[in-house]
Amino acid sequence: MTRWNRRMLLGALALLVPALAGCEAGLNAPTLDYHPAAFGAYANTNGISISNAFVLGPSLNGPTVAGGRAGVFLAVSSQHGDRLVSASAPGTASAVAITGGSVNLPPQALVDLTGPVPSVVLTGLANPLEGGETVTLNLNFAKAGTVTMAVPVEPHAYEYATLSPPPTPAPSPAKKKANPSASASPTPTATP
Repeated sequence: MTRWNRRMLLGALALLVPALAGCEAGLNAPTLDYHPAAFGAYANTNGISISNAFVLGPSLNGPTVAGGRAGVFLAVSSQHGDRLVSASAPGTASAVAITGGSVNLPPQALVDLTGPVPSVVLTGLANPLEGGETVTLNLNFAKAGTVTMAVPVEPHAYEYATLSPPPTPAPSPAKKKANPSASASPTPTATP
C-alpha cells in the first residue's frame, strides 16, 4: 500500500467515524429536543424557581394504600427571598405537612428539600398512588403567593431507590383508664 493510499484511508476513516457515531443525527434527533436534567416538574413564577419536584410513590410491586403517606421531593429558590409557608394537594391528600414548619428561602440560594427523608409529606391519601400519574400540588409562599404545579409520581425504584418514604408517626401513648373496682387504699375488714 502506498503512502498516498494510506493517507486517503486514514482521511476516509476520520470522516466516517463521526458520521457513524452520530447515527441519530438528523432532523428528528433526540438531541435536538430539550430534555430536563431529571423527570420532576419545574416552575418559575413570581421570583420563585422550583426544580425537580416529584412525589415518591410505591415500589414497582404495587400502589400505596389509601389513607397512607407519601413524600414530596423538590428544590426551591427565591430571587428576592421568601418563605414556603404551607402546601396542599387537593383531591390527593387531606393534609400536607412541612417538617419543621415553614421553610425560609434566602435570596438567590437553592434550598434542597430532596431528602433522603422527605421534608414535605402528603398525609391521608384519598386514593392509592402509582408511578406515572401526577398530583396537583399548591405551594404557598409568604410573598410570592401560591404556585400550583402538576407533580409526577415516581416509583420507589431505579434512581429513586435510595430515597426514604416518610417516617411513620409514632403512636401517641394511650392514657391508662382507671379501674373503678380497684381502690387506692385498702378497705378495713370488720372482725367479729
